Amino acid sequence: MRYWLAAKRKAMSSNQKSRWRHRLYQIIYQANTPAGKLFDVALIVFIVLSIVLAMLDTVTVYHQRYGNYFSTAEWFFTLVFSVEYLLRLISIQRPLKYVFSFYGIVDFFAIAPTYLSFFLPGMESFLYVRILRILRIFRVLKLARYTRQANTLWSALTAGKVKIIVFLSFISTITVIFGSTMYLIEGPENGFTSIPRGIYWAIITLTTVGYGDIAPKTDLGQAVASVVMILGYAIIAVPTGIFTAELSKAMDKEHGARTCSSCKRPGHDSDAKYCKACGHKLQA
Repeated sequence: MRYWLAAKRKAMSSNQKSRWRHRLYQIIYQANTPAGKLFDVALIVFIVLSIVLAMLDTVTVYHQRYGNYFSTAEWFFTLVFSVEYLLRLISIQRPLKYVFSFYGIVDFFAIAPTYLSFFLPGMESFLYVRILRILRIFRVLKLARYTRQANTLWSALTAGKVKIIVFLSFISTITVIFGSTMYLIEGPENGFTSIPRGIYWAIITLTTVGYGDIAPKTDLGQAVASVVMILGYAIIAVPTGIFTAELSKAMDKEHGARTCSSCKRPGHDSDAKYCKACGHKLQA
């Protein structure tokens, strides 16, 4: 009888512990409950505050005036994140899976620098890795309703990847050619000290960024630069057009509609055989 009561107490204790861990798991890992949402919101507030204070601590004036307060606040945030890390390990059935997961590694590096600063001064700079943890905000905002739209964008990118790769290969070839040409025309005396330096100039010119840190000085070099600038305006529209076309196809497919290959009119029903505008036969 005594052994039976002991076993019963052990079973009850185990069940209570299991229910407690399950409740803790719901709060920490799930955002579909009021407690889970509150936990995530509080965590995000702590993360943002810790990052803001860490950034303010790098300002000399603030560091001289409030350095002690910043240090105290940082230890407070570190203890909070340490407790959260331990609770995550306790509440999950496979702790090692969490430890070596993306968020587990991020959580570890969010608290490790403060402790390591005892032995390795300067490790505080790694505290900015906490910004990655704000990715958890997507659980609170419940972006599931946008999943289909995100899949549409991804489908458009995937469908046009071959065209985009070919385009990028063409751009790479153009920048190498123009960069090498400008190296030969301008030379080191005008800032084009090497072919990689010339390629850098070609990239910033072709993309119409134009930092101005390096520019052609000779008449021939300026003429070539003019060609690159004009070519840049024409090239910028190419990837946009590729993505737009593929996105239109993906959206038509999503809504069960098709676009006429002749007049490019969208919105045809999935069972339509001919274009409602020009009468052209629709592709299957």
